Amino acid sequence: MAVDDEGREVAVATPVRRVVSIVPSLTEAVAATAPGLLVGATDWCTHPADLDVPRIGGTKNPRAADIAALEPDLVVANQEENRRSDLDELRACGLAVYVTDIRGLDGAFGSLARMLAACGLDRPRWLDEAEAAWSAVPVPRARRRAVVPIWRRPWMAVGSDTFTGSVLHRLGVDNVLATAPDRYPRFEPTRLPEHDLVVLPDEPYEFTPTDGPEAFPGVPAALVSGRLLTWYGPSLTEAARTLPEALQA
Repeated sequence: MAVDDEGREVAVATPVRRVVSIVPSLTEAVAATAPGLLVGATDWCTHPADLDVPRIGGTKNPRAADIAALEPDLVVANQEENRRSDLDELRACGLAVYVTDIRGLDGAFGSLARMLAACGLDRPRWLDEAEAAWSAVPVPRARRRAVVPIWRRPWMAVGSDTFTGSVLHRLGVDNVLATAPDRYPRFEPTRLPEHDLVVLPDEPYEFTPTDGPEAFPGVPAALVSGRLLTWYGPSLTEAARTLPEALQA
């Protein structure tokens, strides 16, 4: 019996031989730790690049019947990425569903270790390396204020209580929409709090040098990897080493 991040007891078969992941970050984490354990993943699970497993829909619309047909011992999910109704449907199919809740950088390492333990896996070396890499990031000497769009038409941005916001805070960048009531609020570029940086990731919306910065005239723009900014998993090590420079707009 495992206990997930929501405090829910999850009856996990032992040994775990078949796992379906419905979160890209968790897919990469499991695949990097135990190649061959994954038997299904979402259409958005792009890493590792050579992952060859059946695709079972998206994070917001996983096909429960297809997942059940794969006969997984465990389905790994995330409170923010996946809808409760979809998780309940999977449980109604008789599947064991383990839910992570990762909202901060510091909590990510423990959450990932617990999720992997639920899969019957020991703490991997890549997780120790990621934690060490972030411990080595120097404390920023100065802080900046940024808006972090994730979509346009309509404009949406990172708001309150997010993993992305925690990563940026650790790197000396304060999200000016961190007190918004929503985690991903809509906004108008001309009606933002005072800020001196716009951070433009390449996912879920693919911002580019010619698509995004022009909406924030006079404000420096940093175009960054969305995977490094928003994913928790093996990419954390690279994020710690490259994001500080990438954010120097």
